[in-house]
Amino acid sequence: MQKKFILLQGRGNLCVGIIALLLLVATSSFAQNAIKGKVSAKDGESLVGVNVAIKGTTRGTNTDADGNYKLDVPNGSTLVFSYIGYLTKEVAVGSQTTINVTLETNDKILSEVVVVGYGSQTKKEVTGAVQTISSKEIKDLPVSQIGQKLQGQVAGVQINQTTGRPGQGMNIRIRGQLSVSGGSDPLYVVDGFPITGNIGALNPDEIEDITILKDAASTALYGSRAANGVVLITTKRGKSGQTNVSFNVFTGTQVVPKKGRFAMMDAVEFAQFKKEHYEDSKLPVPVEFQNPSQYEGKNNDWYDALLRRAPVQSYNLTLTSNKDKVSTSLVAGVFNQEGVVLNTKYQRYSLRLNSEYKVSDKVTIGMNIAPQYVFDNTPRTDGDRGTGILFNAIHTWPIMPIYDEKGELPLFNRFPSSTGNIFAYPNWVRAAYELKNETKQTNLLSNAYISYSPIKGLTLKSSMNVEMLNQKFFFFNPSTATSAINTAVPVTAVSIRQSTDNLGWLNENLATYSKSFNDHNFELLAGYTNQSFRSESSRIQADTYSDDRLPTIQGAINIARGGTNSNVQEWRLTSLLSRLTYNYKGKYLFTASIRRDGSSRFGS
Repeated sequence: MQKKFILLQGRGNLCVGIIALLLLVATSSFAQNAIKGKVSAKDGESLVGVNVAIKGTTRGTNTDADGNYKLDVPNGSTLVFSYIGYLTKEVAVGSQTTINVTLETNDKILSEVVVVGYGSQTKKEVTGAVQTISSKEIKDLPVSQIGQKLQGQVAGVQINQTTGRPGQGMNIRIRGQLSVSGGSDPLYVVDGFPITGNIGALNPDEIEDITILKDAASTALYGSRAANGVVLITTKRGKSGQTNVSFNVFTGTQVVPKKGRFAMMDAVEFAQFKKEHYEDSKLPVPVEFQNPSQYEGKNNDWYDALLRRAPVQSYNLTLTSNKDKVSTSLVAGVFNQEGVVLNTKYQRYSLRLNSEYKVSDKVTIGMNIAPQYVFDNTPRTDGDRGTGILFNAIHTWPIMPIYDEKGELPLFNRFPSSTGNIFAYPNWVRAAYELKNETKQTNLLSNAYISYSPIKGLTLKSSMNVEMLNQKFFFFNPSTATSAINTAVPVTAVSIRQSTDNLGWLNENLATYSKSFNDHNFELLAGYTNQSFRSESSRIQADTYSDDRLPTIQGAINIARGGTNSNVQEWRLTSLLSRLTYNYKGKYLFTASIRRDGSSRFGS
């Protein structure tokens, strides 16, 4: 027993020794070194707020007002010094206790030109909240909308798709919803021209870059219209000394995934449910529900019957050239998107030609022209009970057949008379095919300008921009179809035709003067703009057709006075604007902007 006790005691001493050794090693491995130092720019100026981090960890600190820092660092660590506008630098600590670092400017980033209101600046000179997205960052995204390409790309900008209809635009909100009752859409400016509509129909392949102006300092030159921010869009231009031809194609399909849909009863489950309902209510069970198994294999999913696998195709041809004082860019695009709901589609045909000619060292002239045609058809898929096909299809009994014995689409399906319900459900599949809700739109954006530099530093530019739109809307509800629930067909056939013509123009006259002496740099912008817009629309509604095959106004028996009207809207805007930018040594920046508007709408 004594020997056994001694043996155990020896093992105990050995364990204690091993534990002590491990603790010693652990203490040594977690030893901290107090590191201090100073971070400066190449010219010796202290840098404030430089991020000093231990590589591979989340631990770190920032430099103070004098560029100094202190940080406890484990042995063998590496410090990472990073600062906006400067190249990141890594330094191995080793046995050092003082580490002074000099950061070099990232000239590539700071010298990048950013489009701002009525001009451009290098990144290092921008004082407002401005963010630019180039075409290189979004060109590989296979989507049809500019808003879709911007989703997740810009901090502080919310971009949402409000409907699943093909070709529909996106809601863009810069720094949130800025109004409860008023509009929150930003101002869209394409090649310097504030457009009156949204940018949903613009071909993304035409875009060179997008700049978003977020704060008041950046948007001041656009006046009150820019209260919700500004989206500046610059279209493609010819690259210096290059001729490039590219053909971009993407194709695919869209489906509504099974996951996430409503869990609908099949025909057997529905009949069983109705049977139990009558039994629990102590009522006679209608013959249609007495034997639920009779519907085995006869399920009718009305919601699924309205959906399909929808193809999407996009084709874009781009030609850019810049030589012999002539710069040219041509972008031609075709986009076709079938909707996931039967008989819904969106088609877009676009062309954009940008051309610039350098007449001499002092004179440059240019022109842009962009015609576009859009076709859209969506037969009342939106809406709730009583108006929306999809909503009503979900509430249609699965025991109701979609097709009759001949494989044709019946006009309607009436509930069995024994259920006590006398109303009929229209055939939603037939309604999707026969209802028409078409929009045909032709747009034209054009621009011509001349730029003259009489002396060094002074540039005079005058431009004329024109926007034209012709939109024709046609709705036809034949007597054989309806999107309303509990409505028996035939119904009274109704048609609506609406035509809208818009014409807007903008004349801008700008003078820019820049001057540098010693370490002082000035730029003064002054401008006068005059904008006009006129919209004419007419609407006529007719009903009661003798033949649905002739859905013209002449074929209608009655013209609905309440749905027939015309409207004219017209306004003018005259503005004076100016901006002064100043920087000292490229480090101390100052910008002041002012704009004064005279509008025909202020008194309304």
